Amino acid sequence: MMDDARPLAVFDLDGTLADSGHRQHFLEGSRRDWSGFFAAAVDDPPLDEGVRLVLSSAEECEIGYLTGRPERCRRDTVAWLKEQGLPEGRVYMRRNDDRRPARHTKLEILKRLGRERDVRMLVDDDELVCDAAEQAGFAVVRARWAVTSPSMRDAQEREGRT
Repeated sequence: MMDDARPLAVFDLDGTLADSGHRQHFLEGSRRDWSGFFAAAVDDPPLDEGVRLVLSSAEECEIGYLTGRPERCRRDTVAWLKEQGLPEGRVYMRRNDDRRPARHTKLEILKRLGRERDVRMLVDDDELVCDAAEQAGFAVVRARWAVTSPSMRDAQEREGRT
């Protein structure tokens, strides 16, 4: 049940709640296998630090999930959240054809949410997303508890897919 009176805590998935390390090899080399990368997300183990933070945040806030994953991954993403026992919440995803860097797509969604709601915080592992959100006036928790490969960082910024 969504409660618009409660503040909203917004959580990224990959590298924040989900350990995507086992699938980062799909992004290495000159030909990135995006289909394989996203298909393997169903096997992501949860990141304990992120899970603890989302569960404690749910005591005071409504939870929202903001991911750079494309809309076509919605069913698997929602199933993964449920399997992990994470709080119910709206899932905000990029359009399938949107290849802009995550700092643009996520900030656009955050600003829209901020016009409608009190956004308590954004929790994300992408430094450029965090920088953009802070510059726009949002409180940010930088999720630095997962190991991110250079290929993943490049994909987040240049290819705008995560």
